[in-house]
Amino acid sequence: MRARNWLFELALGVRMSVAGGRAGWFRLGLIAVGVGLGVAVLLGAATVPAAMAASNARTDARAIDGYQDLPRADDTMLTSHFTTRFEGWPISGELLQPEGSHPPVPPGVSSIPGPGRMVVSPALARLLDDPANALLRDRWDAEVAGVIGAEGLSGPAELFFYLGTDTLSAEHDGRIREFGTPGAIVRDPVPIFVLLTLVGMVVLLIPVMVFMAAAVRFGDEARDRRLAAVRLVGADTATTRRIAAGETLAGAVLGLLIGAALWVGEILLAHRWGTGALSFYLADLRPVPSLVVLIAIAVPVVAVAVTLSAMRRVVVEPLGVTRMSTPVRRRLWWRLLLPTAGVVLLWPLYRGIDEHSAGYEIQVVAGMAALLTGIALLLPWQVEAVVGRLGAGGSPAWQLAVRRLQFDSGTAVRAVSGIAVSVAGVIAMQGIVTGIESLYTRSSASAPVRYGVAILPGSSLPDRGWTAALDATPGVHEYRPLRIVRLDGATLRIGDCALLSQLAEVGECHDGDVFGLDGAVAGTTYRLGDTSWTSPATTRAVSRAEAEPTSGETLLITPGAMAGVAVQPDDTNFYVALDPGVPHAMEHLRNSVARLDLQAYLYSYGNDTVRAALAGMRDALLAGAIVLLVLIGASMVVNVVEQLRERRRVLAVLVAFGTRRRTLGGSVLYQVAVPVVLGMVLAVAVGSVLAGVLMTAVGAPLTVDWFGIGATSGIAAVVVLGTTAAGLPILWRLTRPGNLRSE
Repeated sequence: MRARNWLFELALGVRMSVAGGRAGWFRLGLIAVGVGLGVAVLLGAATVPAAMAASNARTDARAIDGYQDLPRADDTMLTSHFTTRFEGWPISGELLQPEGSHPPVPPGVSSIPGPGRMVVSPALARLLDDPANALLRDRWDAEVAGVIGAEGLSGPAELFFYLGTDTLSAEHDGRIREFGTPGAIVRDPVPIFVLLTLVGMVVLLIPVMVFMAAAVRFGDEARDRRLAAVRLVGADTATTRRIAAGETLAGAVLGLLIGAALWVGEILLAHRWGTGALSFYLADLRPVPSLVVLIAIAVPVVAVAVTLSAMRRVVVEPLGVTRMSTPVRRRLWWRLLLPTAGVVLLWPLYRGIDEHSAGYEIQVVAGMAALLTGIALLLPWQVEAVVGRLGAGGSPAWQLAVRRLQFDSGTAVRAVSGIAVSVAGVIAMQGIVTGIESLYTRSSASAPVRYGVAILPGSSLPDRGWTAALDATPGVHEYRPLRIVRLDGATLRIGDCALLSQLAEVGECHDGDVFGLDGAVAGTTYRLGDTSWTSPATTRAVSRAEAEPTSGETLLITPGAMAGVAVQPDDTNFYVALDPGVPHAMEHLRNSVARLDLQAYLYSYGNDTVRAALAGMRDALLAGAIVLLVLIGASMVVNVVEQLRERRRVLAVLVAFGTRRRTLGGSVLYQVAVPVVLGMVLAVAVGSVLAGVLMTAVGAPLTVDWFGIGATSGIAAVVVLGTTAAGLPILWRLTRPGNLRSE
């Protein structure tokens, strides 16, 4: 019998949530949208593991272990990996050369293409078929003989190919007997980008969770007045709470449906616009079933728990609603527990992370989640402590706002907590993105390099072949060879002054000079085959250019210093300066290199790809913050309107006694602005500290992202002004003389 009564009361709450007229539907809609946004984010997070697992399973099946010590046989094949780019798009593939009649066949391919033939992914086929991409079609002297099936690709947008050849050799290339060997499956992601991904997930999830917790309390003042009417017809306190739970449950369930719809939109967008390694087939984008069940149960339960917890401070009586007139002073000590735990977890990151660090992923996620959640706990105490110390001075509008915040600051703080957590997360994310970007661009920011592209040949071709190819390439302005001799414990790099000045800070340079890097000193004798050479007494120690990696004891030698010495270099690299006035000069160079040596590697000093990816990430993060802040602003409008309606008689009395409406409008502005300003101060402080910790962890220089701070602060200011402007019409209506009437 009791269970039946409880179900009836919950159903009554659901009915009341949709029977409150336009205001009731608006409140239900806001709760549903707030919960739906959180559900969509949670379902998206639950989809990532399954999608990545499916993509990784396909790439694992085609993985190649070229370091096996295998004898030549009828079922073996020589392979070599190939990477290139076209107009910013990364393209990769494998060169295949069967050694017998039964070579292994990669997934998604029916047979091995012969020399001069290739099979490509559907995305690469579309790129090759585009009439505007003639330069890409000229890169390989090969005929497209087929398309790779889905089982052989990481995703539908992957640009991948298999190219048949007869130029590989067992001495320089790998030999395999099968694809997908366990030794070939090695995932060692760069710690910097792993950290960036983790930070992005936390920054996205935590503010949405805070907002979702606040969303279930939208318009609770109007709900409490409806519950007072229910008390008038005989309901007791426990009944009103169950009816309130039913109202919230309706919004939470509707939010689940909205969240599911938004998630469907998410996966369709991900399937349509995903690129490279972040493209997935629709069959991959299925959330983990256990996580879906957990979300479907936890979201309504948490929503109801938040509602019941909020009603502890409200007494719903038959004749009205009474809130705690003497609020209990908020305690600080327990609010510091989560932020302190976050600092303790993140503090070891000051030592930095690298590929040998273990377990830092959980440490980062837990630390950031604790620190950002701590903002939502600290902000109510901070607002109460500050407004409680504000004196009676100031304009009447200021005094009205301060008195209202002193009486009840919790309603305003709930919505502002979402702003503070979101801004802190965005500042932290913007800071680490800026720091990582500086790691990749500090060299180009200090001084532009003369030779923007380095060619590292992959096969032993005579230098005259390279010089002839470079001379015939459109857009090549000039080039310089760098001959490299590798010795035990040292490396000799021989090139002219123009090139050496790019590799190190050599200062004044003349032919015949020698420069030492990383411990190389004058008077050292080096054995060069049948002869020897001693670094001259004039050898100068110099610093390595920031763009150049450390490679141990190195001598930079101009040709004049090696005059008369027979030197047989181990490698010869070519540094190329492109003419910016020639369209597609880089693509012409890639074509020339590919036609001459498919295994050659091109390195660009510009790092434009990394900068573009980081810039895109920053823009997406800022766009997400704007959307979230707009939703929070909408919730603040609801809170302001509810508070104005609750005080409509008092406001009407003030106007009747001569209070100007401008004064009341100013009080609304201050009432919204004070919690936002205090929240922004806390968010900027926590976000900046968090950004500093993360930048230290990845070895980036400590910088303050003033753009991120300014942009998010500006958005918060717009939210304050928009909330105030939206509340003014209802304020003018509520201050009419008719609102003085009382029953």
